[in-house]
Amino acid sequence: MAAIPHTEKDVDRIIEMAWEDHTSFEAIELQFGLKQQDMIKLMRREMTLSGFKLWRARTEGSNTKHAALRIDVADRFKCSRQRIASMNKIATR
Repeated sequence: MAAIPHTEKDVDRIIEMAWEDHTSFEAIELQFGLKQQDMIKLMRREMTLSGFKLWRARTEGSNTKHAALRIDVADRFKCSRQRIASMNKIATR
């Protein structure tokens, strides 16, 4: 694991970002200092076996999880549709 200690809140955010389709491994490394292999170890440790297998299957073939394979350039960490923090409510669709 990376030498950087992570709080429980950090680990929760890393897991959340790892599940997001449009958050690349490189973005997580930039924010938290975890390389892809370290993140895989963290996910394996923190998740159930079935949850980990689902996550790996989802990310292995994904172009959006690797910055070098992406067609679009992601220069931000939040979705363009995300509201500002004070109005962060889930919209009904």
